[in-house]
Amino acid sequence: MTEQSATPSIPADLEAVCQRIREKAESYEQYNFSQGRNDFLKAFFDLAQEYDSLDDFYRICVSVPLALVGVESALYLCQGPERGLHLVCSSERGVIAEPEPARYPIQMHESPCEIAGSYMIPIFSKHPFHQQENGYGDQEQRQVKLWNDLRGLCGGGRTLGLYEVRRKEGLSDADKFFFVKYANRIGYNLDNRLIARQNIDRLKFINTLVIDIEHNIIVPNMYFKHLFNQLKKKIGMIDELRREIAEAYGQQPSVQCVQCSGKLQVLQDDLFTYYQEIVKHHANMSLFIESLFRREHFERGHLVLHPKRCFVEKEVIIPQLEHYASRLRAANVSVDRPQNMHEEEFPLLVDIGLLAQVYANLFSNAAKYTKEIVDHSGVSRKAMAYGREIVENSLRAGQKGIKFNVFTTGPNMSEEQGHKLFLEGTRGDDILDVPGTGHGLSFIRHVVEMHGGRVGYEPTPEGNNFYFILPLPPLDYPLVPRSPAE
Repeated sequence: MTEQSATPSIPADLEAVCQRIREKAESYEQYNFSQGRNDFLKAFFDLAQEYDSLDDFYRICVSVPLALVGVESALYLCQGPERGLHLVCSSERGVIAEPEPARYPIQMHESPCEIAGSYMIPIFSKHPFHQQENGYGDQEQRQVKLWNDLRGLCGGGRTLGLYEVRRKEGLSDADKFFFVKYANRIGYNLDNRLIARQNIDRLKFINTLVIDIEHNIIVPNMYFKHLFNQLKKKIGMIDELRREIAEAYGQQPSVQCVQCSGKLQVLQDDLFTYYQEIVKHHANMSLFIESLFRREHFERGHLVLHPKRCFVEKEVIIPQLEHYASRLRAANVSVDRPQNMHEEEFPLLVDIGLLAQVYANLFSNAAKYTKEIVDHSGVSRKAMAYGREIVENSLRAGQKGIKFNVFTTGPNMSEEQGHKLFLEGTRGDDILDVPGTGHGLSFIRHVVEMHGGRVGYEPTPEGNNFYFILPLPPLDYPLVPRSPAE
């Protein structure tokens, strides 16, 4: 490849990587490795890509120097802060079936050193996160600790293990420098492999956990429906008991009998009210459990839709509104319901369980974040409203969509701030004293985008409107308007 006469302009997105490439090129010039040592590194990289298993990687680490330059070596890895260094592979014995604790004088060192005729080189992992000038912040420290725990590092640093190099005639300074660079490359490759193995182990655990959830939670949860039916029958038997009491005392029951009958009626009414609440709560939780813990989600690594035709207000919005009614009342939030949505609604093909959780998050936010305002007529109000409208060119040119709105009163946000709330972990600056994780709106965005739609925010004269738009069904989709009596 011939050199270009003029260096092409570098886009901002590539500048950081290009800068590192230039730094690497300068480093290679300073190293001034011989062709033999460059071939040494090439052999290591090629073989590291060719072999997949961790044990084979250990073998490569000690075999390349043994086969090419006659240098013996051993690889020690950290087995966690309590167990310390263990020998996992050596050029004399190969892979150790059961890693053995390192024997004296082998011990961890933060920098290369020569002990008892061996050159000890610490093996470091990559930096998992960019370090700030004043060290790691609280969040970064928690992330680094988690990252390190996954790899079983020794202590809280970046040390993965130790690479021991031995040669009878000793090592020159150039040899030592070269093997330090070689150990660095072992560390970076090993880091990626350990994380990959941890990810595989965790995926296996998650798949097993999903099976356990399906077997021990979802299936037994169905038994509650049978129990609820039995409870309803028992509540109905109170009527029979009251009739038997009335028949036993004839036409002129005593005052005590009338009082007991009245108490039974109150008890029956209360039990039936509780029964209805339990059934509604169970139906809602069952819907969420069955839609969130589908085995396909975990097998494919993303949400998998199970779309069904449904009337969104009747089958999604109203059940969630009833579920959150007590929270909205406790927060003194009134609910303005649309006049035309019920009569003019038509069926959509959506995942009912996941879309229900979209509205659950929106109504939960309304109960927590709605603020009282003075409206244009001078009346104080604290309210939430929902509705929907047909919009043109909403998702792409020429395509109609259905815009579902959830409005709450309160101070406006900027559109930029409102849209940022749909990012994972992002919360408003003025609501940090309210418990929350910043996950709800990002979940909404993910579900809506899975349906081919998009989310958004818009400030209004009296509050804030969070909305999502779903594609309007195609022309051949059977749009059957609902009658008011349905």
